[in-house]
Amino acid sequence: MTMLGESEFLNSPPRKTVRFGGTVTEILKKYKQGDTVDYDLLLTQLADAEIKDAQIINWLQEFRGAVAQLTKDFEHLVSKILNLPWLCRSFMVIEEYMAFLSNLVSAQTVYLRPCLSMLVSKFVPGRIVIQENGVDISDSEDEDENLPRNFDICHRALQMIAKYVPSTPQFLMPILIEKFPFVNKSARVLECYVHNLLRITVYFPMLRLEILEIVVEKFLKLDVSASRNDIEDAEEAVETNNGLSTCAEEGLFDMDEDEDKQKVQLALPNDMMAHPVAERLDILMSVLLAYIKDICYVDGEFALIRAKDLYRDLIVVFDKLVLRTHASCHVQYFMFYICSFKLGLAEAFLEHLWKMMQNPNNPAVIRQAAAGYIGSFLARATYIPLVTVKACLDLLVPWIHHYIDSQDAGTKAYCDVALHGSFYSACQAVFYIFIFRHKQLLSGNLKKGLSYLQNLNFERIVMCQLNPLKVCLPSVVNLFAAITRKYQLVFCYTIIERNSRQLIPVVRSSTGGDLVQICTNPLDCFFPFDPYVLKRSKKVFDGIYQVWEDVSLQDFQVPQKAMKLDTAEDEEDDFLKGESLQNETVGITPDSLESHTRSPSSFGSSLAMFPLHHF
Repeated sequence: MTMLGESEFLNSPPRKTVRFGGTVTEILKKYKQGDTVDYDLLLTQLADAEIKDAQIINWLQEFRGAVAQLTKDFEHLVSKILNLPWLCRSFMVIEEYMAFLSNLVSAQTVYLRPCLSMLVSKFVPGRIVIQENGVDISDSEDEDENLPRNFDICHRALQMIAKYVPSTPQFLMPILIEKFPFVNKSARVLECYVHNLLRITVYFPMLRLEILEIVVEKFLKLDVSASRNDIEDAEEAVETNNGLSTCAEEGLFDMDEDEDKQKVQLALPNDMMAHPVAERLDILMSVLLAYIKDICYVDGEFALIRAKDLYRDLIVVFDKLVLRTHASCHVQYFMFYICSFKLGLAEAFLEHLWKMMQNPNNPAVIRQAAAGYIGSFLARATYIPLVTVKACLDLLVPWIHHYIDSQDAGTKAYCDVALHGSFYSACQAVFYIFIFRHKQLLSGNLKKGLSYLQNLNFERIVMCQLNPLKVCLPSVVNLFAAITRKYQLVFCYTIIERNSRQLIPVVRSSTGGDLVQICTNPLDCFFPFDPYVLKRSKKVFDGIYQVWEDVSLQDFQVPQKAMKLDTAEDEEDDFLKGESLQNETVGITPDSLESHTRSPSSFGSSLAMFPLHHF
């Protein structure tokens, strides 16, 4: 992109113009001497909504010649100039205005921030207010078809200013944060602003990490306020009702003033979300995912160096924000997406998660979250080959056995999530991976596959005193038990029956140090790559995401006694201690064999397991 600052236009001398009352230089001189008549007239003319292009050009040319005199004493005058409606004017006005900006920031750096703030404010559509008798009768977003052109001009202006003031990026970042629209603004406003922020990273790469952080942080605010259940309920309501459905946004955010609780036609476009927060997040995720692909591919060819640089920034954002956020459903998929471009990126992500999980210096919730990501990622990413899955199992399972070895001889060899949370998370990750990948592990040479699985020694894991089958999510335990029983790898039902009879609530320490009995499963359940339900942006995951395949009734023969006992435990858990789950367990149907052979995804309680990052 050729900066305007390199053109001859910027170096051209301003044309001299004669005005009634004198030139700008004379007006400024009179003002300092106490004569404000001409100065006030100047301010009035600059504020005139009917000002013509030729008049603006003449003023700007004079201001260019007087920038040395525009000290902080004339801050009010400069603010009037910065408020001029220049973007909607002719080409000559735009060029003259940008020349003025370059001269101004070069001569008076005190105006750098106001100039940057003015440009950033143009990153969203303006508002059109129609008044009648002094009363606003219409207030809507400007649907100007010239918005892309206006955005281009603003980006050129930022680059031009950076040429004259090299410190521009460090002054720009706080303004970008300050000007970020509230997340309850319309999808169009948010989309434009995020798109422009990401575009800045192309020519100011030093700001990319900070910009990605602020973008992902805002996305997470939307994500955690619209649960998967709420989104699916909204979709079902639109599909089942015959008339009009009022889709009022519930949760943390109220709709913006111009999208105040409207009645939505049931015949929504195929790619439009019924839930208003999900609609905004869907559009924003589409922007972010498109940005990731544009950075990693140049003219259709994968650019490894560029992808690796972007991956490094995204993994920092992931660690700082995403890994610490409970109940996010969609934002974390930016890692799933970039890792699909190259196996090396996926392996780097897995190695990073593995280090996070096994590092005893990390907080327990971080280690548990990392284990959840490992399990969900290996289960769902179709682009991860079996050899990588086995390599990860060959790390996880020995770590679990080593943990059992270290605890068996100690005084803490009993079921306690507060003490052994990382162990239980690792076990659940292994069970989850096995459920999704067992057919691949056993395909081809069945004898060889069974030998590999037998060497993992699942029996020792499920029989140990730490009793992982009691802590792990029942849906995962039931499917794991059924599959391992079919292939005679381990018989889990004796332990499941014993755990069901005990009905002992899990014990954890509260923040105050007292022991608190709660019956919701603290591992319940963090499968971060559960099905993605945003319609527009989910299209990019076609072919790289493993959808759960329902198991037929003939596949497994589950002891009825174990099934019924476990059902009793599920029913009891929801109401013990009077605690009701806000997000009800999905996919578990008591009194049916199918209840234990459905997808082990989308189960969970609303109790925060990873409350390190609140919004």
